[in-house]
Amino acid sequence: MKKFKFQLETLLKVTKMEKEKAEVELAKISKLLTEQQEYMEKLRQEMQQGQKDYERLTEGARITVGTLMTYNSFFAWKREQLQLQDEAILQSKAQKSKRLQQLLAVRNKLESIEQLREKRFNEFRQEQLFEEQKQLDEIGLQIYTRRVRRGEEQ
Repeated sequence: MKKFKFQLETLLKVTKMEKEKAEVELAKISKLLTEQQEYMEKLRQEMQQGQKDYERLTEGARITVGTLMTYNSFFAWKREQLQLQDEAILQSKAQKSKRLQQLLAVRNKLESIEQLREKRFNEFRQEQLFEEQKQLDEIGLQIYTRRVRRGEEQ
């Protein structure tokens, strides 16, 4: 009995490797996005803490212009950090979306190749069964022919 050989086996293996690579890339960008979101939360907490400190300082006491300028610089700097981090998060989300689309495309390609492999395997099995049946029919015919000849000779 001959062995099943899928002609696109190499393509199947390469596509599986592409899928694994796409999954790794998606995991990396997902991890980066999570880290960036955590950093954004940290920046927000620092901004809130600065606002609380500023409110506590201005509640009952008089403050100097220098202190006001320091807090003003701090808040401007924090707003800039928040804005930059927000842009980084948006870029990471776009990258994540792109990687997800790539992964879905590779999965679809892999699924198509695997379906084709399954179809070819089923065709191979049918051919094998047909060949076996043909051989069994031939053996049966030979046995029948021998019996008929023996019956004629006797």
